[in-house]
Amino acid sequence: PFHVEPRNIVDDDPQERVSAEAAILNSRVHYYGRLTGSSDRLLSPPNHVIPRPEEIYIYSPLGTAFKVTGSDHSSKNPSIITIFAIWNTMMGTSILSIPWGIKQAGFTLGILILIFTGLLMLYCCYVVLKSPKAISYVDTFDWEFPDVCRYYFGKFGQWSSLVFSMVSLIGAMVVYWVLMSNFLYNTGQFIYNYAHNVNMSDSEFGTNGSDKVICPYPNTDPGGNYTSTLYLGNSGNDTSDVGSFEHWWSKTNTIPLYLIILLLPLLCFRSASFFARFTFLGTISVVYLIVLVTVKAVRLGFHLEFHWFDTTQFYVPEFRLLFPQLTGVLTLAFFIHNCIITLMKSNRHQENNVRDLSVAYLLVGLTYLYVGVLIFAAFPSPPLFKDCIEPNFLDNFPSSDVMVFVARTLMLFQMISVYPLLGYLVRVQMMGQIFGNHYPSFLHVLALNISIVGTGVLMARFYPNIGSIIR
Repeated sequence: PFHVEPRNIVDDDPQERVSAEAAILNSRVHYYGRLTGSSDRLLSPPNHVIPRPEEIYIYSPLGTAFKVTGSDHSSKNPSIITIFAIWNTMMGTSILSIPWGIKQAGFTLGILILIFTGLLMLYCCYVVLKSPKAISYVDTFDWEFPDVCRYYFGKFGQWSSLVFSMVSLIGAMVVYWVLMSNFLYNTGQFIYNYAHNVNMSDSEFGTNGSDKVICPYPNTDPGGNYTSTLYLGNSGNDTSDVGSFEHWWSKTNTIPLYLIILLLPLLCFRSASFFARFTFLGTISVVYLIVLVTVKAVRLGFHLEFHWFDTTQFYVPEFRLLFPQLTGVLTLAFFIHNCIITLMKSNRHQENNVRDLSVAYLLVGLTYLYVGVLIFAAFPSPPLFKDCIEPNFLDNFPSSDVMVFVARTLMLFQMISVYPLLGYLVRVQMMGQIFGNHYPSFLHVLALNISIVGTGVLMARFYPNIGSIIR
């Protein structure tokens, strides 16, 4: 392979001889190749000798040059696609907990922590992205994050990076299971109430009007064991029917088990390419969530009072000692470090990687700020307390809310399609490192999937608090 001028490329026209410059360059490449073996990179051809990928041609002994067809350059993405791919990858379940995190830290301190954490995570991601380029005399083109860690820190770095990657991925899968149980429960509740003409008051601590906001666990009930009250319409249903439905359709007792029937077989698929086709649902869900937040904020208005250190009846101080809970949420919300090298390989203009990464982090930070600030500011205080903001802010809206029902349904389908992808990443990284094979056997994969699903079911049943799980 070597560089040739465009006029010397074989096409439909008669073949032309390769220029002397191209022939000399080809000879230099062969010269470097004879200086050293394939395993020794010390005397490998320097970068100025090797042409760019889009300028690589096949040299014929007859003196003609054929351009390599089907090169990766045609499949590279422009900067705008790369930026939104990073944005879509980071926009996960953490966006639902940002308002709760701001409430825990205080409004002013929460905004400052969000900005600072975003910048810190961007710098760490920049270091990870640049780390393969800083390794001299070694071909790092196909390296991934664990390979870089192994080079700098040995086996300890390789296995520690695997452990922390597993913690983030399995933690995300546990949060997904809790949220899927929540969304499936509320979706089924909405359909049942609509079909049977049931008017349900989720909590007596709620606002009135068309845009109702509720407080599921108000401060006046420290135990949080308030039972919902049902108001039956004129459809003639009796309370036994409703009680039977609630027995078999329970957010913590039955729904997490129902999901096993659907998702456990999907996790055992050898390839996850089928589910990758549905990743566009993530973008649709986040865009709709932003629209939902905007509409709710316009209708509810802003409810803010600034009390710097003192707690009042309805408001929280601007600076709270619970701020580490927000930092825990944000470290996962901005985390993309273990796959940023892979994502950036598909960028068409590699020289713009740092710029595109910075723009992507800017968009992610602005999205988190927009959702977090608007939900916190629009939460109606009084009559409700700011402390009523839930770790999943959609829980502050009743199951009868149509717009929230659509949001829950979209996010449910998105998570069902993404969950097998996360399981595939866990399997590939763990099985590849331990057994040297991504799919050693069906029993190995089944055992791994049962352990992951079992962890999600236990958390959904006994500790369904996504804010605490994420942090």
